Amino acid sequence: MSNQQHIDVSVIGSLADISAPDWDSCACPEAGGGRAVDPFTTHRFLSALEESGSVGQGTGWEPRHLIARQDGDVVGVMPLYGKGHSQGEYVFDHAWADAYERAGGRYYPKLQAAVPFTPATGRRFLVRKQGVQTALMQAAISLAERNQVSSVHVTFCTEAEAEEGRKAGLLYRLGQQFHWYNQDYADYSAFLAQLSSRKRKALRKERRIAQGFGGRIVQLSGAEILPEHWDAFWQFYQDTGRRKWGRPYLTREFFDIVQRDMRDDVLLVMCERNGRWVAGALNFIGRETLFGRYWGCIEDHPSLHFEVCYHQAIDYAIAHGLKRVEAGAQGEHKLARGYLPTAVHSLHWIADAGFRQAVAQYCDAEREAVDEDIDIMTAYGPFRKPPS
Repeated sequence: MSNQQHIDVSVIGSLADISAPDWDSCACPEAGGGRAVDPFTTHRFLSALEESGSVGQGTGWEPRHLIARQDGDVVGVMPLYGKGHSQGEYVFDHAWADAYERAGGRYYPKLQAAVPFTPATGRRFLVRKQGVQTALMQAAISLAERNQVSSVHVTFCTEAEAEEGRKAGLLYRLGQQFHWYNQDYADYSAFLAQLSSRKRKALRKERRIAQGFGGRIVQLSGAEILPEHWDAFWQFYQDTGRRKWGRPYLTREFFDIVQRDMRDDVLLVMCERNGRWVAGALNFIGRETLFGRYWGCIEDHPSLHFEVCYHQAIDYAIAHGLKRVEAGAQGEHKLARGYLPTAVHSLHWIADAGFRQAVAQYCDAEREAVDEDIDIMTAYGPFRKPPS
């Protein structure tokens, strides 16, 4: 398919059909042998999902990645999937699907530009030059139209991408998460000093209780991570997956591939008690951000979840000069621990004109509500208020 500025966009059914250097020249050109800003859009992460069978045939996530070329050079890519359901997305459109199908429409399949199972903001139009975002979006819509697909969704995109897509006529949806921001704190105590007295005391007590669970907490990355740690974490992940989603999204092989190809991008926070690993959290490390992803345990201990997922992440971010911690989707309990409400963005194209108008009205009302919610929660946050 051809687009403006002589940009040709093709569809591939696997990351194996494009070389890692070609993909990463668009996904993480800033890396230059260093750490990527966004580890989740790298060739190695998306390939791990495919190679492990976490996405692909039978999963409801069918790769339909877009590759944009100009004069033979790859100038843009988009991680795109044919979806047979709305699981593993974290921008919830189940109500849209239900309404459309009750009206006689067919919502699935749809196209999803996203990183599977990963509610982390990042570029979805991985482009090297101006104009390529438009070409990729036009190509996605054209693919949807040719295959009579109901819709195209671009989730957890950047604010800049959302603004460009909005100007192009796409529907814009606003959501929120809770992120922690590093104000050049020297240590955790310096962060606590910015909180109200009552909140400082509460968090010190919470950490004291958690750290007194009768074992030790360790942070592991790179060569420090051993197969025994993944064996234990797989048990934690399975337990959480069964309770939250009914079945885990990721396969066991995914974690083996991450150990092989991405261990330097990983921070495991693990808890050992009486000679065995009893709880842990998996984080991925970006150039500026620590991304919290999964937590699990085989023993319950008071406040240990908060310590391992949130406080330890803050400790790591401060020690390594990271600008923020993104602790995943949802969770107003994060507010009391210094994680502030933050806007997240998505774009949507709906084929049916009548349904598109209804969704547009919904998104307009939802944005107003989310904006108001962010303002209210920020005002009730744990930080000290300036003197009036």
